[in-house]
Amino acid sequence: MTYLRSALYMAFLVVTVIPYALCCVLWAPLPLSWRYRLTLGWPRMALWGARWILGMRYQAQGWEHLPAKGPAIILSKHQSAWETLYFAVKLPRDVVFVYKKELHHVPFFGWSLALLSMIPIDRTKGKESFDQVVKIGTRRLQEGRWPVLFPEGTRVAPGQTGRYKQGGALLACRTGVPVIPVAHNAGECWPRNAFLKTPGLVTVSFGPAIDPAGHSPASLNNAVREWIEAEMRRLNPERYAGR
Repeated sequence: MTYLRSALYMAFLVVTVIPYALCCVLWAPLPLSWRYRLTLGWPRMALWGARWILGMRYQAQGWEHLPAKGPAIILSKHQSAWETLYFAVKLPRDVVFVYKKELHHVPFFGWSLALLSMIPIDRTKGKESFDQVVKIGTRRLQEGRWPVLFPEGTRVAPGQTGRYKQGGALLACRTGVPVIPVAHNAGECWPRNAFLKTPGLVTVSFGPAIDPAGHSPASLNNAVREWIEAEMRRLNPERYAGR
């Protein structure tokens, strides 16, 4: 049954993304805010399909920590592709993701992504890529959009911790914008690079805002890491037994 669900969901994604991407190209002349709203239709469908085809339910905790007004920078645990769908659809502001610009060359999906003016970076540039995050991220914040960054840089298996990079913390310290740390356990149902996906309840936990005032990028990054990793132990203590 798990294999059948996963196969149906993969077919659902493929069948819907191609015509949707073509539509994105057609409405490219529209204002960005319109294009963003229209493009959200696909991640909304993908999230809906994950719920009703795969059986991946979800709940949010700490929603009250998100600012009702003003900017925020979201720094999140990264375990799967599911959370990118969730943040795009559910967060109360237009979001922008940091990603390698090579994704723009991916047929259909990459074409749509390129039209949304997010934060593409050249990861081969090393330290310069942090400068790209700060420069472009500052502009996106001025536009009223919320940057979403995954400090670990890549998807990490449940129970594991990657090295937290300072790009998001550097952006927060340079702009004075508060950080919202986010923990979740989507990888329990949607493992990294796995075809098989299982039913279950995903919990997304938003932490209290962390003011960058008085922090260096390193200390802010450490505060984010400590909150996220402590919250991961609360969400799935069985993954950390004996540690």
